[in-house]
Amino acid sequence: MKKQQLAQVHTGVGPEQWPEVVDAAWQEQMVVQYAPLIKYIAGRLALRLPSHISMDDLISSGIIGLIDAIHKFDPSKNISFKTYAEFRIKGAILDELRSLDWIPRSVRKKSHLLEKACAELERHLGRPPEPEEISEALGLELEEFYQLLDETKAVSLVELEGLWRTHRVAPELSESEITEILQDDNARDPFLALHFSELQDLMVQAIDSLPDKEKLLISLYYYEELTMKEIGEIMGYTESRISQLHTQAMVRLRARLREALQQGGK
Repeated sequence: MKKQQLAQVHTGVGPEQWPEVVDAAWQEQMVVQYAPLIKYIAGRLALRLPSHISMDDLISSGIIGLIDAIHKFDPSKNISFKTYAEFRIKGAILDELRSLDWIPRSVRKKSHLLEKACAELERHLGRPPEPEEISEALGLELEEFYQLLDETKAVSLVELEGLWRTHRVAPELSESEITEILQDDNARDPFLALHFSELQDLMVQAIDSLPDKEKLLISLYYYEELTMKEIGEIMGYTESRISQLHTQAMVRLRARLREALQQGGK
């Protein structure tokens, strides 16, 4: 289901429609109304996960996030419930994935080696390295390099979105708790807010530094919310190649963000 279709299905509940007291009947109504949103978010995340991760488990975590959103939503903040719910649902699913620690240590090690090679080459070359250059630095054939991208694609799902939390910002908070703080002006710590602002600036700079193909992919996937298959049709690549390009972009972004955050901590 596309972003535009979701917008039609979920026009959102306006602040003026939100009840003063959220009871069981309202909760049930909202869970039924936003169930397709949970399936949509879980489905997009599942595409980047190994097959042994259960879609039902992702949906269950998403339901918990939605129920939490229903009870904590503040209509006076002038944001739509759908926007708030999306953050809470995705945050709850990512928190569950992190708690499972489902990524093998060997895969994490390969991902870190890939990220390190990419960062060192970019410093040396003064530009994003080409796949051939990265594979040569790693002592791999190009086909082996693409296979490595396939093996490590799941790491980017949890590591990029949680990277900043390991660097001075809020390592003790869960994704859902961070979302709650961001939505609550009264609870927001100025120090935490500053780092969120800094991270946003770093992310914009990092994306802007990507090669044009990867920049377009990021825009189509995260902003237009197209599928990998649809992006492949637009860009003239197979779905598998688009997935590899996505992982490659995530590796570059992780390397840039990690380096910037580490330099900021010195």
